[in-house]
Amino acid sequence: VCSVEGSGRVGLQLWLGASGSSSGLKFNNCAGNKGVRYETNSLDFKVRVDGTVYAAHHVQMPSKQLILMVTAWDPQTLVLGLTEEPLQIYISLIHHSANGLRRQKRDWVIPPINVPENSRGPFPQQLVRIRSDKDKEIHIRYSITGVGADQPPMEVFSIDPVSGRMYVTRPMDREERASYHLRAHAVDMNGNKVENPIDLYIYVIDMNDNRPEFINQVYNGSVDEGSKPGTYVMTVTANDADDSTTANGMVRYRIVTQTPQSPSQNMFTINSETGDIVTVAAGLDREKVQQYIVIVQATDMEGNLNYGLSNTATAIITVTDVNDNPPEFTTSTYSGEVPENRVEVVVANLTVMDRDQPHSPNWNAIYRIISGDPSGHFTIRTDPVTNEGMVTVVKAVDYEMNRAFMLTVMVSNQAPLASGIQMSFQSTAGVTISVTDVNEAPYFPTNHKLIRLEEGVPTGTVLTTFSAVDPDRFMQQAVRYSKLSDPANWLNINATNGQITTAAVLDRESDYIKNNVYEATFLAADNGIPPASGTGTLQIYLIDINDNAPELLPKEAQICEKPNLNVINITAADADIDPNVGPFVFELPSVPSAVRKNWTITRLNGDYAQLSLRIMYLEAGVYDVPIIVTDSGNPPLYNTSVIKVKVCPCDENGDCTTIGAVAAAGLGTGAIIAILICIIILLTMVLLFVVWMKRREKERHTKQLLIDPEDDVRDNILKYDEEGGGEEDQDYDLSQLQQPETMDHVLNKTPGVRRVDERPIGAEPQYPIRPVIPHPGDIGDFINEGLRAADNDPTAPPYDSLLVFDYEGSGSTAGSKLADMYGGGEED
Repeated sequence: VCSVEGSGRVGLQLWLGASGSSSGLKFNNCAGNKGVRYETNSLDFKVRVDGTVYAAHHVQMPSKQLILMVTAWDPQTLVLGLTEEPLQIYISLIHHSANGLRRQKRDWVIPPINVPENSRGPFPQQLVRIRSDKDKEIHIRYSITGVGADQPPMEVFSIDPVSGRMYVTRPMDREERASYHLRAHAVDMNGNKVENPIDLYIYVIDMNDNRPEFINQVYNGSVDEGSKPGTYVMTVTANDADDSTTANGMVRYRIVTQTPQSPSQNMFTINSETGDIVTVAAGLDREKVQQYIVIVQATDMEGNLNYGLSNTATAIITVTDVNDNPPEFTTSTYSGEVPENRVEVVVANLTVMDRDQPHSPNWNAIYRIISGDPSGHFTIRTDPVTNEGMVTVVKAVDYEMNRAFMLTVMVSNQAPLASGIQMSFQSTAGVTISVTDVNEAPYFPTNHKLIRLEEGVPTGTVLTTFSAVDPDRFMQQAVRYSKLSDPANWLNINATNGQITTAAVLDRESDYIKNNVYEATFLAADNGIPPASGTGTLQIYLIDINDNAPELLPKEAQICEKPNLNVINITAADADIDPNVGPFVFELPSVPSAVRKNWTITRLNGDYAQLSLRIMYLEAGVYDVPIIVTDSGNPPLYNTSVIKVKVCPCDENGDCTTIGAVAAAGLGTGAIIAILICIIILLTMVLLFVVWMKRREKERHTKQLLIDPEDDVRDNILKYDEEGGGEEDQDYDLSQLQQPETMDHVLNKTPGVRRVDERPIGAEPQYPIRPVIPHPGDIGDFINEGLRAADNDPTAPPYDSLLVFDYEGSGSTAGSKLADMYGGGEED
């Protein structure tokens, strides 16, 4: 081992600001300095091949001292560190003045201290001795401070306070801490500072004690098949915890093994410094080798296998597929068969072979029909699982038009072929498709068929021939016709030739006509096996003729007995349509003569007229007024309609009065007087009946006092024409038939048990109040309303089928009004 003369530490003095100043280095035990190269850790200072240290340029030093690290190595033998440790040069400054050089008195200084890591001791191990020039004059005490001394980690370094010898107390680990910065202190026995504190720099010299470690133990990469040499694949990375500026931490890579070794044992190479793996040989083919496993080794000491430490990792390289194999049909021709008029039917399956990766765009097949189907009857769909081509009918084929198809099909991939790859002649094939004939239904060429004719044509009229066509030209079949829908049963069809004739008169005004059109449906059936049939619709547009006379509207009206108070507006309705309707002509007939004498018609417009009285007064009543209405058809039709006109007395507003309404009902004055006399007679009879009822009530009360209740014959009446439930059914409670004296026993009686002549308990209806001033009409209404109230009164007799005449209800109008007006006194 070569060494520098002078214990590896050299002190140099440079002129401040000078360049080119030099100081020589001399090595011992070396065969001269030939071939030895020097490197420094500074850009300001360089070392020549002869060992001369010089300033590379004008130096502006930040402090009075500088530490320069020099390393010597032999590039031929790759021997690093010719010295036991990197040479440290302490550089101090000499200030230049006008009078020449002047040496300054410098503070006490300690050069940087290098401590190799992992030292085996023994410990404590002396590093350096600190000594002040003043220790000859006084006693001095030394101490150190900083990280590693009095700061964590504690007591890594120690110092003898008397001698100034500093020690390291345990092995150092550069990967834990690479340097320490301490300060040394010198004080007298009284603790007074003797020297300024001095900086101590302690550097842990790296040893190659760490193997390179890969970031991942397994790396995955990929490369396309057919890639050219030099194609990048992937990068592997290993880190070394040692100093990367020294050979201890300089990692180099190499490929150890490759599996499989096909088509070459060296398909890949790796950049020794960056770890980039690239292809080095051609011939990558996924269809032959889909994956390579490469073992990569990382070695420090710049890859020196003799001195360096190594580690390995696995790189898995997948060869990715490219479309370098065109799809090919497994046979050159295919065949299939399809019935005519069928769609969405698969008629042939086309099989292909493709060596690329299944279910990828390089493998997925796309089929095209390049000839033989100009009308687009077929398409080819790809089965996503099998990659087969399914020839499918998308447009129905006709046997009578095409009995067979000769298709030329081509297959390609979803992805384009790789550069330089050509399509195969086996990527094209022929497909023969035969069409089979089936029995097709007859059809009506014109459907819906529309004809126009006037309504009212006579029965048996030939309208049209509604015939069907049988598309089966190569089958000898007969077509028969029949009716499918004929709502009004107006038509007949010839079963052989489809001739349509009328079976009844066609009426445009019929309810079966919609928008002047009558619609019927017919059936055409052949005699094939199996039979087939088709339907056709015939639409008959009926042209209107003037076959409906107009009808007068309204049928009834009301007018005052005096003219000029109001009039009657009249119009007409006609079932026909224009021009066989209005304008209408309204006129009065000449017979009977009283019509034109009493009435007159005034035209308003083509559709309306007014009927009014011609005379000054017409007696109240109902009059039938005939009016002749004529339409505008050609020829015109007319109709004599009668309008019932009620003539009645009117008030000042032109409205009929109540009496006038009665009179207008058709009754004369004599009839009205007769009705009033009958009403008076009826009221007299009602009054007489009420008086008689009151007397009967008095007689009944008188007799009741003379008869002992035990002898009351009503308790002994038995009805023998009823069949009871036996002897047990003969136990009657005859006391229920007694006339009630008070209402207490009725209110306390069992619900549902009541005498037939007993007045029911319940709400009583309100009877009408007789008007103060009788009027013939009011009297009749009064009687009818009283009768209706009595019929609906549950408390009024009779209470059941037995009539009881000796009881009058408390709300009876007859008992309160008529008895007071016409009844006699108590003695009567």
